[in-house]
Amino acid sequence: MASELKNLSDYSNKNLSTELHTVKIGILVSEWNKEVTESLANGAYETLIKEGIHTDNIVKDYVPGSYELPLAAQIMIEKAEVDAVICLGCVIQGETRHFEFICQAVAKGIMDVNLRKNTPVIFGVLTTDNQEQALARSGGRHGNKGVEAAAAALKMIALKK
Repeated sequence: MASELKNLSDYSNKNLSTELHTVKIGILVSEWNKEVTESLANGAYETLIKEGIHTDNIVKDYVPGSYELPLAAQIMIEKAEVDAVICLGCVIQGETRHFEFICQAVAKGIMDVNLRKNTPVIFGVLTTDNQEQALARSGGRHGNKGVEAAAAALKMIALKK
């Protein structure tokens, strides 16, 4: 969780794999709240490149909204044969309970794909009260959740190897 004491863009290189030249990673990006999700995607992509992933080994695709991320992750694992999938989205609280249902479904769906496919599927979905909080966590004053998600993917790949 981002706060004044923890920046999402700060991560430890501890437990990052040193054999990344063969690793293939998928990035799935929700088109909903695109200003936020594109910034998350840029943070994830730049982190993967910085840590040694070759551009040819990064598969990026889009889904309409965060709700579609779990199924898209499963499809990407099966068709693109990736070592991990980074799911990036942003759900902002509105006036109805729709927010709660979407957030719970996405979190559970991503967890289920992790376990069913035995492949790291990273939850890089912001669940915020407002646009200001989302912007603060997608490259703003609290860092970038996409950076954190990319680091988590690399650490989970290293753990699996």
